Amino acid sequence: MIAVQLWTADCHTVGFRISGHAGYEDSGKDIVCAAVTSAIQLVANGITEILHYQPLLEVEENAVTLQTQKGCCDQAVLAMLDSLRLQLEVLAEQYPEFIQIHILEV
Repeated sequence: MIAVQLWTADCHTVGFRISGHAGYEDSGKDIVCAAVTSAIQLVANGITEILHYQPLLEVEENAVTLQTQKGCCDQAVLAMLDSLRLQLEVLAEQYPEFIQIHILEV
């Protein structure tokens, strides 16, 4: 199961921690893991490389954490994170037994 923690403030997503494996299929064939990984990479790379914003970013063997600095008001960064939330919610709706989302107000 992929565990998603989304952190929100002032009606925007301000960070996330995503960990685990979907278990939809064998490694290398798991379309749910691939979809989530692709969404995370798109947002993280967009924020750091295109928008040149430096969040707290931690990549581990089985987890990724990204958190904006407290009080971030960069609308493009927040829009990217809100887009990730939307994409993950759509995937969780399609594959509810493989993705679990928890939203926490910070």
